[in-house]
Amino acid sequence: MTKKQKKTLGRIGAAGGLLVLAVVAAPRLSVPAILLFLVPYFIIGWDILWKALRNIKNGQVFDENFLMAIATVGALAIGEYPEAVFVMLFYQVGELFQAVAVGKSRKSIAALMDIRPDSANVEREGQVETVDPEEVAVGEIILIRPGERVPIDAVVVEGSSTLNTAALTGESLPRDVGVGDEVISGCVNLSGLIRARTTKEFGDSTVAKILDLVENSSTKKAKTEQFITRFARWYTPAVVVSAVLLAVLPPLLIDGNWMGWFRQALIFLVISCPCALVISVPLTFFGGIGGCSRAGILVKGSNYLEALARAEIVVFDKTGTLTKGVFQVASVHPEGESERGFLELAALAESYSSHPIARSLREAYNAEIDESRVTGVEELAGRGVKAHVDGQRVYVGNDTLMEEVGVAWKPCHKAGTTVHVATEGEYLGYILISDQAKPDAKAAVAGLKAAGVKKTVMLTGDAREVGRAVGEELGLDEVHAQLLPADKVDRVEKLLGEKGGRGTLCFVGDGINDAPVLSRADVGVAMGALGSDAAIEAADVVLMDDKPSKLTQAIAMARRTVRIANQNIVFALGVKGLFLLLGILGRANMWQATFADVGVSVIAILNATRALKER
Repeated sequence: MTKKQKKTLGRIGAAGGLLVLAVVAAPRLSVPAILLFLVPYFIIGWDILWKALRNIKNGQVFDENFLMAIATVGALAIGEYPEAVFVMLFYQVGELFQAVAVGKSRKSIAALMDIRPDSANVEREGQVETVDPEEVAVGEIILIRPGERVPIDAVVVEGSSTLNTAALTGESLPRDVGVGDEVISGCVNLSGLIRARTTKEFGDSTVAKILDLVENSSTKKAKTEQFITRFARWYTPAVVVSAVLLAVLPPLLIDGNWMGWFRQALIFLVISCPCALVISVPLTFFGGIGGCSRAGILVKGSNYLEALARAEIVVFDKTGTLTKGVFQVASVHPEGESERGFLELAALAESYSSHPIARSLREAYNAEIDESRVTGVEELAGRGVKAHVDGQRVYVGNDTLMEEVGVAWKPCHKAGTTVHVATEGEYLGYILISDQAKPDAKAAVAGLKAAGVKKTVMLTGDAREVGRAVGEELGLDEVHAQLLPADKVDRVEKLLGEKGGRGTLCFVGDGINDAPVLSRADVGVAMGALGSDAAIEAADVVLMDDKPSKLTQAIAMARRTVRIANQNIVFALGVKGLFLLLGILGRANMWQATFADVGVSVIAILNATRALKER
């Protein structure tokens, strides 16, 4: 509990004690009773009265402070002194509950914020200096001791260790790193001493991007939050007007009982205070985003959390999303040339590419590549590469590329990715490369269907046979293969037309090659984004680890958050509606009105805090 909250608690205790004394002493003392009750009233309510006056001065008349001020001052005016003090007292109890709940939510977010490193150990002129991470330049050597947090994205140049990535991914399984491996800011070094060369400035590092994402998530509000904001803007003035009419019209038209109807109007005002809605609903989404963050699921705004909860169609990229993306050469089929020479030619042509298939070809060649033999390299999106090797034009890629260059290619009927190699007018053969589905991919697809997702689709630039084999293995509803990046966008456009009115389409990819599709989908989900700047920038939701099953968890947590928000809306409006009716009919007193306001707020706030829990 903060210092301010402790002070409020002390005021509540003091005012409560003085209220009891005033109730006991008022009949026995000769002083006016109102003087006894004004002491606890001002102790507990002076800040509410001040806020109401200040807001009126600033043109913001209709809020809960104004309603409380009018209701309690009116109660004092008609002689209901204990009721006036109790209403203000109980209202402050509700405000304290709200402050504690919001503080708990912020503490949960703050726990995630602990991934921000406080310092970095930099080697400069043979000495180790401890400096602020923002003072470290790209290319400097940093020293990361066991137990310290990695301050900036870097590459290990000496030593080996294991890293705890739980703060970023939500997973406790450590990750081994050695010379040449990338270390991500925010991870904790568990064992060995390592030296690493920084690859980014702190402001561009993974941890900085994540912190910025989470801190700014509250600016993108869900439709439910926007509705509550608009509702409160019109609801409160309507309530005040209704209370005035309730105080004036019945005495004029029915019985002339001005004091009785004025009392009912005050009760009406207390009941109608909208704080249960305007606090609990945003708090629910804030808590939901915090709970997701702790699970390694970064959501850029509550609007995306709400959209994720309505997921109807889920579209996956294949490579690196549903499959491991670790390609291995399964077999080599040259036309006349030796396997070694054929593989060397393919590896040379792909020597500058960062694509997983290119890496697998270089690994299969397993020898030093003389890049000086390679010139004029050009990557052809979704088809392969073309390059000059020893002055000869070489094409390495899929069926489409072979057709473009007018070479008759041979099909392969085995499951896997076929990479053809050709020169000008001559087909040299093909290489079969295989990829494996991730261990939890099948369970992830089954989990989505069990959660009510109507259609699961896979889009891939790979061969139809490969796509079909993966789709059947994982139980996907549709597979669309041999797609270029633009084709994926077109396919998503068609799928968007198939969803229902409130349903959404989620696209799940690696965020690097799929940025156009991630942007076009209702919700773009980047998976396995640990250290991927492109993924964090392009997607609406970022799954920090490499497991497809994390998407099922993300949807479940989003739906739970929306469900809690809806529970609070129905509960608050239902109870208030009932008590407002009782108030109009004269069946509710000030004590019941206080429960209808503050009691409902406390219950709704406590319910909202459930969204913080990670499941």
